[in-house]
Amino acid sequence: MTNKIQEIPLKELHEFRNHPFQVKDDEELRELAQSIRDNGVLAPVLARPRPDGGYELVSGHRRKAACELIGLDTMPVIIRELEDNEAVIIMVDSNKQREHLLPSEKAFAYKMKLDAIKRQGKRITEISRQVVGKIERADLIGYESEESGRQVQRTIRLTKLIPQLLLMVDNKEMSFNPAVEISHLSKEQQEMLLEGMRIYQCTPSLSQSVRLKQLKKEGDLNMELILSILAEEKANQKDKITLMVNEIKEYLPSRYRGSKARIKEYILRLLMNNNPKSDQNSLPNNQ
Repeated sequence: MTNKIQEIPLKELHEFRNHPFQVKDDEELRELAQSIRDNGVLAPVLARPRPDGGYELVSGHRRKAACELIGLDTMPVIIRELEDNEAVIIMVDSNKQREHLLPSEKAFAYKMKLDAIKRQGKRITEISRQVVGKIERADLIGYESEESGRQVQRTIRLTKLIPQLLLMVDNKEMSFNPAVEISHLSKEQQEMLLEGMRIYQCTPSLSQSVRLKQLKKEGDLNMELILSILAEEKANQKDKITLMVNEIKEYLPSRYRGSKARIKEYILRLLMNNNPKSDQNSLPNNQ
């Protein structure tokens, strides 16, 4: 069965267990589907037999989704016998060159590969560059990804975040470095932090995140301290006033309720209209 290409029914191809990479129904997937419609599947996917029947996809999840999108029943597959750790490493390596990887995808992929390498118990011998000092497994992964071993370990730290905070990192609502520090907090402390962030409508700065981590290490971190830290004025927030949308929603015309930019425009317009010294023509009239 090794390296033999077969036409396999899509219904017999199952997703890789704990697959860390998302398959989104987006423009890129539709373009891939159109390419397959026009030219067929140019590169067979890789799968391995499952003990309970069917096959587990190792690489090619997007190609399978594209085939499903255009209504194909089968696709070309290379069937290969792979042990678990070997399959994990191939799965990660075949996906890590994607153009758009979310921080969460990279974090869980790095973790899966590092765990698989550790389970294999193989010695790290030589890589194609001079290295001073001891080579760690994370260094090897980083070398293959053009990142330092330390950066690989920091990225893996994101897997310690509760889902709500990790989603904020993916959505670029929280920066990478503060998120790494926050990942050292317990689940309960992260949930308290999330509640504090909702109250103050902010995310902690890097320095605040470092202090939260230190307080956790010292055993002193509680909700009161979290709130006091979040309440501090950041350098880029001086002279800033925060208004909750639900606090002013009833005072807003309906056409201004769907956008923060429109709400800001409306408030500024009201202030300028009540200031006889202001130039009322400085704002565009989008009414």
